[in-house]
Amino acid sequence: MAHIDLKEYEDMTPAIQAKAKPIMEKSGSLGDIFKLLAIDEKVYMATDGMVQRFLLDETTLSYDIKEAIALLISMENSCTMCVGVHQNIAKMLGLSEDRISQILKGVDAIDMPEGDIALLEFCIKASKKDNYKMQKEEIDKLKEYGFIDVQILEAVSITGYFNYINTLSNVFGLNG
Repeated sequence: MAHIDLKEYEDMTPAIQAKAKPIMEKSGSLGDIFKLLAIDEKVYMATDGMVQRFLLDETTLSYDIKEAIALLISMENSCTMCVGVHQNIAKMLGLSEDRISQILKGVDAIDMPEGDIALLEFCIKASKKDNYKMQKEEIDKLKEYGFIDVQILEAVSITGYFNYINTLSNVFGLNG
């Protein structure tokens, strides 16, 4: 049970209800994270914008990499709710059960090119409290694998987003 009163559909602002309606029509319910974010329309809209632009829109990174970041960072942050949600999103975005299973076993179990593994390891390190210790050489290594600045920025932005959303979920005791 959540540690804070969550908004039910009928108590949400019309703008948030408009976002909720297609989700409810498709899945039959709203998750706790949606209900938490709906407490404040500004927070909801800012978060929804990040999800759309970082994860759902086509970007410079593949859905495979983006969902691997989502799952790995959520696992690092012990956010079981986000891991469960992103298993389903990964399926929706075309990742196979085998790929999702590999990711859930950790970065060392993922069958990906060496450069992609380096990016995932970089993101895990970037998610830590001591990320201020990261060095230019670590970014240069990613560039040697062919990643460009916009891709590295995008990967770190997704990492930061998951630190944010995992924190909300964990602090407020969300389950689904």
